[in-house]
Amino acid sequence: MTTIRVLIADDQMMVRQGFTVLLNAEPGIEVVGQAVDGLDAVAKVAELHPDVVLMDIRMPGLGGIEATRLITEPAGATVKVLVLTTFDLDEYVYEALRAGASGFLLKDASAAELAQAVRVVADGEALLAPNITKRLIAEFSRMSGAPRAPLKERVGALTERETEVLSLIAQGLSNAEIAKRLVVAEQTVKTHVSRILLKLGLRDRTQAAVFAYETGLVRPAGY
Repeated sequence: MTTIRVLIADDQMMVRQGFTVLLNAEPGIEVVGQAVDGLDAVAKVAELHPDVVLMDIRMPGLGGIEATRLITEPAGATVKVLVLTTFDLDEYVYEALRAGASGFLLKDASAAELAQAVRVVADGEALLAPNITKRLIAEFSRMSGAPRAPLKERVGALTERETEVLSLIAQGLSNAEIAKRLVVAEQTVKTHVSRILLKLGLRDRTQAAVFAYETGLVRPAGY
């Protein structure tokens, strides 16, 4: 079993140490470092090459949003960022997802929820906390105004079936649920998802869902 390497970035020592203890107790997960702020996180990612960064949003100096952007933007970047927040509708979470975060987690999450979140983000198989993440994506898509033309043009690269799969991803469906909906094998759905991410230049399903809302492919409920 491949070990998931985790970096924890938070300006509160107790949070860093607490999460370190919880995650190191989980099989297949290893905390390889801690960062005290955004700048430290960017440096530690370059040094330690973690698979997942648990990133606090509000930190002195360089905050978590800009740090997330610096970590995920470089070509070939594979590290996933899981944003830590105190409130499930924190306005900054919208910006973090735009900056490249793959999902978010409440700081009062249980040890089991924390470990599962890390595994989900590392695996890229499903949206993290779909019931909450979908609300966030829908909300900031409303805030963003009209879909941007360049994004609309990129949707044209997808086949009709890939466009359908992308729409279902944005609605928070897992591969198994999409397979059942479309009456195809789950492996076929995985292939479609991989092609979608490749064609659109996206990192994972969360970013694909954001893309679908921003292009207007999927409209938030009531809009």
